[in-house]
Amino acid sequence: MSIRRSLALCATAFALLLSGVPAHAATAPHLEKAVLAGGCFWGMEGVFESLSGVTQVVSGFAGGDAASAHYETVSTGTTGHAESVEITYDPARIAYHQLLEVFFTAHDPTTVDRQGPDEGPQYRSAIFYANDEQRREAQSEIAALTRAHAFNAPIVTQVVPLHGFYAAEAYHQHYMALHPYSPYILINDKPKVAAVRAKFPQLVKKTS
Repeated sequence: MSIRRSLALCATAFALLLSGVPAHAATAPHLEKAVLAGGCFWGMEGVFESLSGVTQVVSGFAGGDAASAHYETVSTGTTGHAESVEITYDPARIAYHQLLEVFFTAHDPTTVDRQGPDEGPQYRSAIFYANDEQRREAQSEIAALTRAHAFNAPIVTQVVPLHGFYAAEAYHQHYMALHPYSPYILINDKPKVAAVRAKFPQLVKKTS
């Protein structure tokens, strides 16, 4: 490294120190969040945890209020909530539209209030958008899939504003990773991860 470059870096660090901003903040990634619902959150969580650029996935609920955001209550199908995942990601490494492409690969967006063996409005397909950009991208993705006749039936995925996301109980978090041999996981969720890995090998984390 040249002396001039070294001096410039030192000056930048010193300026950040004086301003009260940590030196590492200048290079910290800008993270964004997406909230998606595609059936049981165990499988959706496992799918998105497998992607490069995704830093965290939380299983939880969206569509209802905080008071009813509990698994046993949501399971009654009367709360307005859908089992959802909150995905924190680095848009410099994976784009929102790529998350949507994975989302539509990992579940069936043509079934109303049902995914696999799970039935009820809490298992509906939904995109909870946080801003107009996410709304436009979601609508654009659905329109493109419809034009391409990607599915044999109309897409019924809801595109609705996000009014709140509420994390599920601790025992639901990282369920696939912690229970890889659960019959439910093996039958219903492992195939979703395999389908995403096959279709989007460039997006998934490398396995050792």
